[in-house]
This record gives sequence, structure tokens and C-alpha cells, in this order.
Amino acid sequence: MLLFGVQHVLVMAATPISAIFLMSATLGLDAELTVDLLSAAFVLSGVGSLIQSLGLWKFGPRLPFVMLPGGAPLILFLAIAEQHGMRTASGAVVITAVFLFLVLPVFTRLLKFFPELVIGTMIVIVGVNLVKVGGVLVTGQPGEPGFADRGNLLLGLATIGFTVVFYLLFTGVLRQVAVMLGLLAGAVLAACLGKFDLSGSGAGGPVSLPEVLPFGSPQFNLVAAVPLLLYSLASMAEATGQTVINAEAVGKSIDRRVAVPRTVRGDALTSLIGGAFGLPLMVTSGENIGIVRVTGVRSRYVTAAAGVLLIVIGFLAPVTRAIGAIPAAVVGGTAMVVFAVITVLGVQMLARCDLSDHANTFICAVAIALGLLPILIPGVYDSFPSNARILLDSGVAIGALTAVVLNVLFHHVRPAVAARFAAGGTRHRDGD
Repeated sequence: MLLFGVQHVLVMAATPISAIFLMSATLGLDAELTVDLLSAAFVLSGVGSLIQSLGLWKFGPRLPFVMLPGGAPLILFLAIAEQHGMRTASGAVVITAVFLFLVLPVFTRLLKFFPELVIGTMIVIVGVNLVKVGGVLVTGQPGEPGFADRGNLLLGLATIGFTVVFYLLFTGVLRQVAVMLGLLAGAVLAACLGKFDLSGSGAGGPVSLPEVLPFGSPQFNLVAAVPLLLYSLASMAEATGQTVINAEAVGKSIDRRVAVPRTVRGDALTSLIGGAFGLPLMVTSGENIGIVRVTGVRSRYVTAAAGVLLIVIGFLAPVTRAIGAIPAAVVGGTAMVVFAVITVLGVQMLARCDLSDHANTFICAVAIALGLLPILIPGVYDSFPSNARILLDSGVAIGALTAVVLNVLFHHVRPAVAARFAAGGTRHRDGD
């Protein structure tokens, strides 16, 4: 059980590491705070995995789930933090977690507004944004000293190359952890090149506790939290699919009306706790569902063991400091691969939609265009009022909102209006 738990940890470990490095690089956090957040990310990932795997009252579906930070909520969290500060971003996480609890009783009625067309479009935008942010870890910010340093570029590309080689040569379980092996190989290469400083990994005590409220008490700004609130609606739809797929993978018969709300409550509870430790929203890991399918090991106690391991790693100060010492270029190379997979998942979801329907193509095209605009051209909305920029500067939020609105107009409002006119015309002819 322990060995299978290690396997789950190896598969998902690159994501929290990448997420915290992205936070650190984007917000200019110091090394000590970065290590503290990394410790919190591992601990909360472990706590969430235990909740989802073992179940706690009405929390957790008792399925083999592993939780982690990252993905779309990370980008939205960073956007809020850059515009309003970390205290407001942490407050937005708390608001969103509470919102999940409140909206859960009626969320099934909202699912019709989030079909695969909307969710797939949003995931594509999220993936492109994440790849860009991961690339900045390798290159640095344009205009800053050391931008596009050749050594960092080669280190990032080498990490990607290692990942490709491992995936090409290995099969089965080793192929599943190719991303993690690529990260380790990149770290070894960095050490050989003298870019891996482990001098601080032994500093301090052997055990460290994540700091509560590392950025101070949260500030609650409902307007600033709008992008995360919009995302949370789509995340509930995603949780529905993940719960069903996971249950199928382990051969467990579930009642969706019971199991799905338990998954969402587990996400919300873990995110609520994570908000107090300065983390973005916590989500269930789709990669670990793939591990269950590949290995055939269906026990939820295996992912519970992974949760315990994650908590232990988070409390081991030398381990988290050693991880924190990995050069940003190595993590960036890994992040680009991990997050590009998100884009592919979005494309796969869109492929299941009827894009031969011109309305669907139009909805997807307009949403992607508006969603990518602030991502590809930063500052495009700088002349707009600050309140409007809260939404406009978030490509993920504006893309998702555009897709939802256009989907409602084309697939709900327009057919209803057409049906009403048709009914009116029929009555008029009958009257004649």
C-alpha cells in the first residue's frame, strides 16, 4: 500500500511544486515564504486526499482521489493577487469556498449552462495561459535583467527533453511518472552545472509547520472574487465528471446525487482551510484517476496512504527546502509539459462537441479570441476603470463568461424565441 501510495505522490508532486514556483515568480515572494507555501501545499494536498478517500461525515465520496493546487484557479488567484494584493486573493479563496457550500443545493440546475462546449473552451484558455506562465519561469520576464538567458533556456529545454525520453523508453508505471523523472533529471543536470544550491536545505530544524495567514488576515472583496466564483460553477461540473469516471474505474456503483455533492464539499472544505494558509483553490487530480485505470489498484486506502505521505513531506523542513532549491528553469520546463496537457484535455473535450454546428464553432471562436486577448497582450485593458479590469484582465474569466453567455443566447434563448414565434404563427393561421 505504501509503495502504491508513493506512486500516486510521484505522479502529482510536480503540480504543487510548479504551482508554488509560479506563485513565487509571479508575485516576487522570498525564498523562506516560498518554502512555507510549498510545505502548506503538500500538507493540504494530503489532508484533502484523506478527506476525499476516507470520507468525513458528508465530505468526500470515499473514492481514490488525490487533491492538489494548480490549474485555472491558480491563474485566477494570481490575477487577483497582482491587482489587489495577496490578502484580497486569500479572501477570494475563502469567499469561493463558502459559495460552493451555498450553491451546492441548486448546482444541478446550473449544469445545463456549462456543457462540454463551454468547459472545453475554458480549459483551452487555461492551458494556454499556464504554458505562458510556465515559460516565464524559464525565460524570466521580458525587459528584466537575464531575460532569455541561454543557460536557463537550455536547462528548461533539457528538462522537457528528459521527460520525452523517459516517456518514450518506459512503459507502465514508469511512464506514468515520466514528468517527475524529467524534473529530477533536470535538477541533477542543474546541480552538475552549479545552479542547484542546497546549502540552505539543512538550515533550521527538521520539522516545520506551515504558517497560518502568511500574508495577514484575508480581505473580502466580492467584486474581486468574481473570476473565482465563475470558475467554481464550472469546477462543480468537472467534479461531477471526475466522480463518475473514478467510480467507473474502481467498479463502484454510486448515486450521483449523493457522491458528487460529497466530492464538491471535500473540495470546498480543503480550499477553505487552504485559504487560511495562503493557497489557491484545491482541486481533485485527474492524473491519479489515470493511475487507477493503468495499474488496476482500486483501493481508496492507497490514495489515503498517499495523503499521509504528502503530509509527512510537508512537515519535513529539509525536504521542502531541497525542493524549493530546484532552479526555476527546471520547474518551468516541467510546468510547460504538465500544463500543456490541460490544453490537450480541453481540445479533447471540444472534439466531443458538434463543431460542425456553426453556432458551436462561433461560440468557441469568440470565447477563445476574447479570452486570449489579455493573455497574449498584457495591459490591453489598462485604460478601462479598475472595477471593469477585475474581470477583463482575467482571460480565463472573460472567456468562460463569454462562452456561457453565447451558449445561453444560441442554445436556450434563440430556440425559445423561435418556438414562441412559431407557436404564434400557428395560432394566427388557425384563427384565419
